[in-house]
Amino acid sequence: MKKILLFAVAMLAFSTLNAKEISAYLVGGYVDSKTVSKKLEAAGYEVLTTYPSVKDGQTIVFTDAALKKEGAKPGRAFAAVLRVFVDDKEKMISITNPIYFGKAFMQDDYNDVVFQKELATIKKTFGSLKGSVDKLDEDDIAGYHFMMGMPYYEDADELAEGKCTDLLAKVKAYKKGKFFLFSLKLSDTSYLVGYDLAKRTKKFVEKIGRANAAVLPYMIKIEKGKATSLEAKYYLALSYPLLSMGEFTTIATVPGAIKKDLSKPFKK
Repeated sequence: MKKILLFAVAMLAFSTLNAKEISAYLVGGYVDSKTVSKKLEAAGYEVLTTYPSVKDGQTIVFTDAALKKEGAKPGRAFAAVLRVFVDDKEKMISITNPIYFGKAFMQDDYNDVVFQKELATIKKTFGSLKGSVDKLDEDDIAGYHFMMGMPYYEDADELAEGKCTDLLAKVKAYKKGKFFLFSLKLSDTSYLVGYDLAKRTKKFVEKIGRANAAVLPYMIKIEKGKATSLEAKYYLALSYPLLSMGEFTTIATVPGAIKKDLSKPFKK
């Protein structure tokens, strides 16, 4: 029995030492937002929006045919876009790592060939990039949750039900389009919507780290008669994998506020 226990401990130590960590973001030297957009378009990407995610910083949301094809698969719409955070204050850029978020949002449908190609294109487009200190073990990404009792990817926030076209129209029309940023059609029954949050709600980024401001804007998935969003406790923890429990408690009211903000367009 003692030998078996020693072998198990040794194997656990070996697997831990050999676990591959994947950075959530790719960090590079400063490039202004207009130049970033031009570089993305020259590389074959479609820029969907440039969003003021924090003071003196913008998040540029972009996509291409391969990402849209992956996002059109049932339940995978959030994988259809990538983001670049341009920090005019700290003079840096931070790009969502397609491998990290691809594994998280595609789950069992993850195709490494597709997302490795996206990574190669991004590296070619922006040159020298380094992985962020925010990272997770590769094997933990798809099944990630912050801690016991916290949500997983599939535990989405349900916002509304109805015809896809009606749901999309409500998001676009609410407050005369004040919060609507873009819509991306992925199929006849699937759309991804970029949506702004209330000014007070989105202050959490400054509190827990502007370096990861690519977490915004938030997205709404409209698919097969349902409007949903990523459960905020899941999405914020995934986007801030170094977040401690103490830091999480400082934004304890934010997940509820996010769901409330995203639900408002669908209220009668």
